[in-house]
Amino acid sequence: MALENPPGSAFLLAAVGAHAAARFAERVADLDLTPPQVGLLGLVAASPGQSQQAVAQVLGMPPSRLVGLVDALADRGLVERRRNRADRRLHALHVTDEGTAMLARISKIGREHNDALCRSLDARERETLRDLLSRIAADQGLRPGIHPGFRSV
Repeated sequence: MALENPPGSAFLLAAVGAHAAARFAERVADLDLTPPQVGLLGLVAASPGQSQQAVAQVLGMPPSRLVGLVDALADRGLVERRRNRADRRLHALHVTDEGTAMLARISKIGREHNDALCRSLDARERETLRDLLSRIAADQGLRPGIHPGFRSV
């Protein structure tokens, strides 16, 4: 069986994506976090006060699976559940001061990760790559800022 030479764009995207995801997981492991926890923390910070059910819907995952992620972040003091004022049966999620500090550390790691991954590209090429990948993501129905991997967490 002969492999496609040169490899196709879809193969290269998958290979670079798998490499980038593994390296990012290694980087955030130093903070004792997983990539799904990082994504959840960022989402809660971007939209504070959402219910766990609403967050699960945005992420495309069952609410029962989200509970464990929220529990892990709450146990570390990074997020907190507050009773929803409009519906006391629901819990609204908020980032704590400790969570905000952690997000600053994550942001620094993210910039370093991006720089390491794209070091062979100049600034103009990086912007072009980002624009092209954004177009592909939009065409494929991916939600900006939401990793499709949450569906299988």
